[in-house]
Amino acid sequence: MQTMEKRTAPRTAAKKNETRESKENFTLFAPEAQSVELVGNFTNWENNPIPLKKSKDGAWKTTVTLESGTYEYRFKVDGQWRNDPDCPKRSTNPYGEENCIREIA
Repeated sequence: MQTMEKRTAPRTAAKKNETRESKENFTLFAPEAQSVELVGNFTNWENNPIPLKKSKDGAWKTTVTLESGTYEYRFKVDGQWRNDPDCPKRSTNPYGEENCIREIA
């Protein structure tokens, strides 16, 4: 009588949903400004703005950790909407203005 061996394939670890994170720097030169905020689809726009800190040279800066993806953003300078002059990629928004686009691989 022959016996049948039950063979099983070796188990492989299931791939985890890998998301890459990147520390992204946002800078705006606005020496005359009293306050600068970063707003975008990653801050739920005006609901969770990120304040920038002013450096001695008049540049406002912050670093944000973002996952891979495409993000739209703008700055609010003393309450006024302003684009990032260093961002070449733009998309027209529903208000007839442009949002800046940042892509993270």
